[in-house]
Amino acid sequence: MKKTVSKFLSVAVLALATLGTSCSSDDSSNTSSTFVLVQNDLKGDINDGEVILRANQTYNLTGRLIVKDGATLTIEAGARIVASSPSETSPAIRYIAVAQGGKINVQGTATKPVVMTAETTNPGAWGGLVICGKAPINKGLTASAEVSDLTYGGTIAADNSGSIRYLRIEYSGYAYNADKEFNGLSLFGVGSGTTIDYVQIYEGSDDGIEWFGGTVNASHLVVYNTSTMVGDDLFDWTEGWVGTGNFWYGKRTNAGNRGVEADNNSNNHLATPISNPTINNLTLISSGSSTGNENQGMKLRVGTKAKFDNVVLANWTTGFDVQHDESVGFVGTDLKATNVKFVNVTNKAVGKNTAGTAVNVDGVYTENTSATGAGNGETLPTWAQGWTTGF
Repeated sequence: MKKTVSKFLSVAVLALATLGTSCSSDDSSNTSSTFVLVQNDLKGDINDGEVILRANQTYNLTGRLIVKDGATLTIEAGARIVASSPSETSPAIRYIAVAQGGKINVQGTATKPVVMTAETTNPGAWGGLVICGKAPINKGLTASAEVSDLTYGGTIAADNSGSIRYLRIEYSGYAYNADKEFNGLSLFGVGSGTTIDYVQIYEGSDDGIEWFGGTVNASHLVVYNTSTMVGDDLFDWTEGWVGTGNFWYGKRTNAGNRGVEADNNSNNHLATPISNPTINNLTLISSGSSTGNENQGMKLRVGTKAKFDNVVLANWTTGFDVQHDESVGFVGTDLKATNVKFVNVTNKAVGKNTAGTAVNVDGVYTENTSATGAGNGETLPTWAQGWTTGF
């Protein structure tokens, strides 16, 4: 009798273990949302609850995926999202967007980053990731995001759109037309309650990461471009971004544009809140060539403020290019880079006022030949090794 009972219990335990394993590998399990998750056809609107993309699984993105107000998209470590190419039968642009009130939780690790990529391994193959929050912008109380038409902006500085850790976005930058294209990671009015840490943009055809206002902080960022199809900036901000950045490493080996393009507001240079981030531990590396005359480590214009410290600029024609009366007026006080190391930079700083007349802006920087930038000077920093690609 004891033997029989023991055997029965053993079978029961095995059955439960098997059931548990089956549930954990079922990609549509453990979700409280009405969204129907199809692993090979990921698209649509997540309107409620939480949708989970499982660890180490691959999901085929076949259209736009929108996380709506009140919903959450969780992506576990090692998951891959692969955007298919638009076709006559499936023409929709592939991208992922988080609307105001929605959340995305990317749970990558240093050994198992989450990867968002494309089946066509060329820049511009898909749209990348767009996040829209409720933090202040200077374009108006709210505005409509240029690449998703979602509303962004508001009055909640500490707004929380989720958490992103160890995420790699590859081959993004899909272009609607010559004037409207996706970045790798677009942050529209994203609040300081959001976590952004350890993100790489690889081979995107437009800007790597761009902030449109907001207060979000972002650390351990890598943007790396080599393709001849890439032509814009590594990092970009506008519309009143006032967050902080720490440990950024940007490198291009192609003829792209600037390391940083920094704006306040093109229509009203003193619109508030004025763009005023604080960036520490920054490395920007160029190939030494550019598409036109835009080979600048940093282009600071239309009223932006910013504070930089511990900066390495390598192989740029111009280190700092400051433009327009308002930004020129901030030089040395509200617009300044301290502890800068120049490596093979032809012109350390150039400036022009709004009328186009050359002005002296040497006060925008102080030098330190021992500056380490993102950690290892021109070399890929230790914190970026293992989970990034292309190096």
